[in-house]
Amino acid sequence: MDLMTILGLALGLTALLLSVVLEGGHITSLFSLPAFVLVFGGTIGATAVCFTLEELKSVPALLRIAFKEEKYDTGQLIATLVGFAEKARREGLLALEEDLAGIEDNFLQKGMQLVIDGTDAELVRSIMETELTFIQERHHKAASIFETAGGYAPTMGIIGTVMGLVHVLGNLTDTESLGPAIATAFIATLYGVASANIFFLPIGAKLKNRSSRQVLFHEVTLEGILSVQAGDNPRIVAEKLAAFLAPKQREIMKRDKSEA
Repeated sequence: MDLMTILGLALGLTALLLSVVLEGGHITSLFSLPAFVLVFGGTIGATAVCFTLEELKSVPALLRIAFKEEKYDTGQLIATLVGFAEKARREGLLALEEDLAGIEDNFLQKGMQLVIDGTDAELVRSIMETELTFIQERHHKAASIFETAGGYAPTMGIIGTVMGLVHVLGNLTDTESLGPAIATAFIATLYGVASANIFFLPIGAKLKNRSSRQVLFHEVTLEGILSVQAGDNPRIVAEKLAAFLAPKQREIMKRDKSEA
């Protein structure tokens, strides 16, 4: 599980509830079934209008992605590609085919298979960049589902508050229940704003962050594949791909290489 996603959501919710307690309120006062039904039902309905059924079916999988920790070991990727470059220079590109079965990364496997099959370098780049573009498009669509929900939720909250106030103003003769009724009316706004800023928008941003990391990982992969195909010196391959790393990561990679 991704610890930061869990801690972030827990901290946001805890801060909200703690602020209510510190102000002398009761947490039970925040629960309102009508407000819950309107805000979350309305948000889901409005968001559903914006996307296809197939896209919405992916929401459970997207939540798993947001809560699942995924590590992109760029250092290990570079080591693998440098190993391919060394073997290709010694034995030729065809010798790499026996290594494809052990590759779990589908993007790397597909790119190396194209190279081994003798595909022209420009065509390899074109095919892999097209795939990368559609990966980015799918990720953007995934994040936009939660961003769209985050946009509708506060508005649904305001609608709920307005409806509650209309009900309150229609019963002004009952002065004793006027205060609690107004407070309850604003619970809908709280639900809308809080769900947008504590859950929907952060999850959308998390998915975008994951997408950026994966795309960078694949960009390193593509450059490495093309370097292997070109027959570049393994040392040049390592230096070229290290340019994608932060200075601290480069130092770690150099230290690991010297220790090896």
